Amino acid sequence: MATETSPAVTVTQMPTFTEATLDPGVPPGPIEEKWEKHKFNMKLVNPANKRKFTILVLGTGLAGASAAASLGELGYNVKSFCFQDSPRRAHSIAAQGGINAAKNYRNDGDSVFRLFYDTIKGGDYRAREANVYRLAQISTNIIDQCVAQGVPFAREYGGLLDTRSFGGAQVSRTFYARGQTGQQLLLGAYQALSRQIAAKTVEMHPRTEMLDLVVIDGRARGVVIRDLITGKIETYVGDAVVMATGGYSNVYYLSTNAKGCNASAIWRAYKKGAYLANPCFTQIHPTCIPVAGESQSKLTLMSESLRNDGRIWVPRKADDKRNPNDIPEGERNYYLEERYPAFGNLVPRDVASRAAKAVVDSGYGVGELKNGVYLDFSTAIKRLGEHVIKDRYGNLFDMYANITGEDPYKVPMRIYPALHYTMGGLWVDYNLMSSIPGLFVLGEANFSDHGANRLGASALMQGLSDGYFVLPYTMGNYLAQATLGKVTTDDPAFKEAQYTVDDQVKRFLAIKGTRTVDSFHRELGKLMWDDCGMGRTAESLQHALTKIPQLRAEFWANVNVPGGGNDLNQELEKAGRVADFFELAELICLDALHRNESCGGHFREEFQTPDGEALRDDENYAYVAAWQYAGAGVSPILNKEPLKFDYVKLSQRSYK
Repeated sequence: MATETSPAVTVTQMPTFTEATLDPGVPPGPIEEKWEKHKFNMKLVNPANKRKFTILVLGTGLAGASAAASLGELGYNVKSFCFQDSPRRAHSIAAQGGINAAKNYRNDGDSVFRLFYDTIKGGDYRAREANVYRLAQISTNIIDQCVAQGVPFAREYGGLLDTRSFGGAQVSRTFYARGQTGQQLLLGAYQALSRQIAAKTVEMHPRTEMLDLVVIDGRARGVVIRDLITGKIETYVGDAVVMATGGYSNVYYLSTNAKGCNASAIWRAYKKGAYLANPCFTQIHPTCIPVAGESQSKLTLMSESLRNDGRIWVPRKADDKRNPNDIPEGERNYYLEERYPAFGNLVPRDVASRAAKAVVDSGYGVGELKNGVYLDFSTAIKRLGEHVIKDRYGNLFDMYANITGEDPYKVPMRIYPALHYTMGGLWVDYNLMSSIPGLFVLGEANFSDHGANRLGASALMQGLSDGYFVLPYTMGNYLAQATLGKVTTDDPAFKEAQYTVDDQVKRFLAIKGTRTVDSFHRELGKLMWDDCGMGRTAESLQHALTKIPQLRAEFWANVNVPGGGNDLNQELEKAGRVADFFELAELICLDALHRNESCGGHFREEFQTPDGEALRDDENYAYVAAWQYAGAGVSPILNKEPLKFDYVKLSQRSYK
């Protein structure tokens, strides 16, 4: 299982479809009834028998914390792992703008079907209908659950829950807690988890990192964990494994993700047989603070909610150096409002991001480095008053001012797109189980709900849906039917996995090269951004697939990992993660190269409409591309899950 130094793909020959068509296990019947009937038809585990099962949960963000808390409440023995010092520091805490739900409190025409339709359309028709409809159905329950937990959602003057709008929708369905919705939702899930920790149904293991998956008799039966404080490598046995470890945006180095976010868990699972689906579906968020210099290590998100009241524009004159407040209204190009009058500044993220890139590339960028566009609140402040804007977005404005030294109440914000979220992930069926029986994958770590572009405020919705409302049913269905023999950590599969992990640690420490891990990661990230970023071509992807193996070979020959393996060593942690990023980057580029169409966040510049929009090829690419590891130095196998659209008509997306 050790990371290979040889190229993982052959650039000159594309993989072929060699496996049987994947069956997602979607239950029959009308889409409105599928989930309810499926819940009834699933097998159950007797309450007295639940405590006989041990479930390993990796990750404590919204998906992982809600899953561990729910499974513990049901009576299972749960072991929960996170690399943070506390579960409440998981990256879900960074989500700002809100969470979608089809409550229709505004009486503005929203419904479960409209949320389902908007999500399918927003994902450019590359998501599984049944999973998305279930998500829309469950969304209403999530809000009730979180209110019952005490999550302090914003309320109107009369005390009713307030909502606001997000991109890709013409209704107001996003519930929020100022600009810190993720933090408040995570605290709600954390308190539920803490209750189960106190009840001893959940055993918490902070500051630990999963480094391998153990598969016995074709089923996921355990994990190899490294204690990040002591360096000790241990193994844990379970009857099932739940992976809720987030996405892989950090393969690009500069992203809005926390520096610790990584793809090692899903990548190690991929190399043990789990299929990785649609890895090229990466999301660029349109409202982030622009890059300020070459030494920057991460980017900062400015919530999509700001596009409710902020207007995006650039000067009509290229290379205009005037103060934005000195540029008359007639010399401002509100390009989203002009190009997409029906949705204006609230078009989906992929559309807004490409539009920003187009104006900046054409020489209309703003700021010292000419690498941003303006997000202007002057009109809203005049209409509503500064106090209203401060009530809605005060913490976001403070964050912006602290980072840039500019007062957004007085001058427009400068924003530009950045890597934020990944729609690709491990392939799962309708029950959220991967291609490895017993390995369930939740939240951003799976591929299932967002197609080629996620709508804003839907990530929190999916994480809590998976953890609170889907997995508690499907886990019991699996355990009630699986024949699970007795397994201990003395099994040869555990010994082999532990040895492989220990051997990789020793390899890193023995290289003693001259370059830091970060220098390699930064170089890889720039290569990925340039060749497989907002725009990609066959030529750029071939270039990346040639350069990445060369850079990876240098990494394994010349990286320097100081310190030892028996104590806290963050450079060692980063080395393992970056080694996995190198291999994942190749698969991302390969997936993008094979998909000869543009859809959502995957924009192949050769495939666009005359007015510059993404041009899909539904005849040849209306499927999920699920990649299967075939061994070191061998092209991966491409499996396909055909996407059928019985309730939403396939059409060219239009937000005009």
